[in-house]
Amino acid sequence: MDFDLTPEQREIRKVAREFAEAEVAPVAARHDETCLFPHAIIQKLGELGFMGVLVPPEDGGVGLDYVSYALIVEELNRVDASVGITLWAHNSLCTNHINLFGTKAQKGKYLVPLARGEAIGAWGLTEPGSGSDAAAMKSTAVPEGDHFILNGTKAFITNGSVGRVAVVMAITDPTRGNKGISAFILEKGMPGFSPGQRYKKLGLRASDTSELVFDGVRVPQDNLLGDLHMGFVNTLQVLEGGRIAMAAMAVGLAQGALDASLAYVKQRTAFGRTLAEFNGIQGMLGEMATEIEAARLLTLRAAYLKDQGKPARGAASMAKVFASEVGMRAATRAVQLHGGAGYITEFPVERMFRDVKLCEIGEGTSEIQRMVIAREILQLA
Repeated sequence: MDFDLTPEQREIRKVAREFAEAEVAPVAARHDETCLFPHAIIQKLGELGFMGVLVPPEDGGVGLDYVSYALIVEELNRVDASVGITLWAHNSLCTNHINLFGTKAQKGKYLVPLARGEAIGAWGLTEPGSGSDAAAMKSTAVPEGDHFILNGTKAFITNGSVGRVAVVMAITDPTRGNKGISAFILEKGMPGFSPGQRYKKLGLRASDTSELVFDGVRVPQDNLLGDLHMGFVNTLQVLEGGRIAMAAMAVGLAQGALDASLAYVKQRTAFGRTLAEFNGIQGMLGEMATEIEAARLLTLRAAYLKDQGKPARGAASMAKVFASEVGMRAATRAVQLHGGAGYITEFPVERMFRDVKLCEIGEGTSEIQRMVIAREILQLA
């Protein structure tokens, strides 16, 4: 088995790390405190090609593999998860859904500006009354001539109010359950399509999360994404890659918490010694480092399987559930290692503690991931 990254992957990680440390880290605390969306940083990520990571060059992207994508996501989240989740939702969900299932015309109109970072993408599945049971959605799309009339509301949508393009799911045949859901591409400015409330959140405060509201939106039939009634089936394929990136997000947050803890215990003294010299502290750090490396390997394994075209559903869920819970434990320990300093905003670990909780909830809760894994190993349909 070869655990080495290719020279190209190492270079991509280096570029992402240098950008994160130079451009993102200095403003992360201020953006979090003021809930300021990082428009300038997102624009620069577009110039780097990081807003079209998985999109082939002919459609405006850079056509990187999933391993490279996971490395980029990890490095950004190591310093600021608000930037990291913005890039993740744009690439993994909206952009990749169009990349995988869009027509040539749809890719030319929507995918190119998304991949170049000229537009930010949002993706709408969750609704106020349907989270883990996503197929219980209420939004409907009723055909009328050469349009669909879309009504409903989506909830907890990353990039919801800043996105110019959104891929959303709606019921097109209520008699068929999850086999009667279709996907549509919407543009900001369509009559009846608007962001609803913008949420105030525990963490990820500089990212944009809002409702999407559809009030009689006339969506051209040309904006049907994928085949009719195949929206939910295609969504499961989109989520597979998204869960790999969410795992990478958790790994990045966990690594950031460890990095901050290492720096702190080396300079903080107690009873005439640095904290780093105490056996109990060393044990906590050793456990954090071991778990983080295991989570990273699970994540890169899932990304590698995806790149090889091999089944990755179970591997993605394993990586996601393990990495997200490792991230939560790492952030909790980091706050504890900092003592009182870990509870104030002067140090980044309190922000990481707030941010990482989303990783156990978004893109399918830990409970849903365990169900997916169990169905895989039981070989249930």
